[in-house]
Amino acid sequence: MIMAAGHLLPPLAHGEGTEDLAPYKMIRSLQYVQDSVVLGDHSAMEMQRFLLGTIDDRLLTGGPSMFDDPRNVDAALVYAMSGGNPSTLDKLAEADVDGHFDTRVTDAVRNYLGGRGSVTAKSLAEIFPEYKDRQIGPYLALVSANSVIRKDPALALTYFDWARLTAPGTIVEEAALRRSIYVAVENGWVEKGVTYSNRYARRFLRSPYASQFADLFVKLSVDHSDTVSEDDILEVLSFMDVPRRQEVYLRMARLAAISGKQRLASLAAERAQGLSGDGESVPRLLADLYSSLASVPSSDVSQAMETIIALPDEKLSAKDRALKEAARVVAEEVLKVPVLQEQEKAESADRDQRPAPAGIAAEDDDMNPTAVAVEQPAEAVDTEAANDGGPQEDRGLDPAFDGFVASGKSKLDEIDALLKGEGG
Repeated sequence: MIMAAGHLLPPLAHGEGTEDLAPYKMIRSLQYVQDSVVLGDHSAMEMQRFLLGTIDDRLLTGGPSMFDDPRNVDAALVYAMSGGNPSTLDKLAEADVDGHFDTRVTDAVRNYLGGRGSVTAKSLAEIFPEYKDRQIGPYLALVSANSVIRKDPALALTYFDWARLTAPGTIVEEAALRRSIYVAVENGWVEKGVTYSNRYARRFLRSPYASQFADLFVKLSVDHSDTVSEDDILEVLSFMDVPRRQEVYLRMARLAAISGKQRLASLAAERAQGLSGDGESVPRLLADLYSSLASVPSSDVSQAMETIIALPDEKLSAKDRALKEAARVVAEEVLKVPVLQEQEKAESADRDQRPAPAGIAAEDDDMNPTAVAVEQPAEAVDTEAANDGGPQEDRGLDPAFDGFVASGKSKLDEIDALLKGEGG
């Protein structure tokens, strides 16, 4: 079992020469440093890079007899699964003429590191029980989980659970929790997702990977806004400091607005605005943008349009400037006065009463290029879903207007998909 970082002293701190140091002792130092990183000591990342390079040299130059000690064999495997050079394990396995390495394990790990994880799933399932109580156990659990994460997500969660419970306070637990949230989000397991998110927020908010957690929690909250309650969100965010909480609310407001979740978008934007301190103009601007975006498909579109236009471009990122422009265009479309069917009927009747030019038959209206195009009622459009709840009669919108609203939301979805492709 791996011990928490706070209970372990790195052997290298005692001044031993690395050329004589056993790999399993060096791995303890690496684990200590990596655990320190996910617990918030980002300055240790440089030491992590140094240790990975030092351990790599030691494994390649130590000679075959070094692996007479099975702890050094485990150390080589842990090194490979901890961000080490995959080719080093290849070389060690190929040079192993004494049978120190279990080829089942090395082949499985090498396949996984080479991007062939699905191939190793069966063999890992067979191997894992034999090795779960050894030093490599938690790491094999992570590899096993990632190998079956698409084919059997429920089994992946059992591996992740075992890994985090046997390696508390470590980089293994951090990775297992984060990946568990991903599995829950992808499979719609909302209760599990909220539970894992709560645990992550309690333990690893200072991890350099916490931004990935925030994105996953935002997606969970928006995709399942009918199930994830405001209390659930408040509880998870209660472990964050004000800047982090504000950032999550802004991400939530943006995604909710684009996804047509008007109530959640407005609520998240309001929360973000409330957390803005004096002189913090950008968070307020973003909250205004996302709140206004959420109001485009609603009866408040005129006010939303005014707010959107007033937002200064120079204080927005390129991505949010593009989103502002998209929202403005769609708002203008929504505000256009739709052509009423009564008007079209009157104009059609007037045309019918006009005599056709001599020698020319009157054209069918459907083929007449001068005929007025009429927005037909969007019978297939779920206007309540498009506006995130609320009966149609409460909004006072006619069917043609609803058509514009649904079309506007669709345009925003397409535009945001393009914006996400920018990688920002």
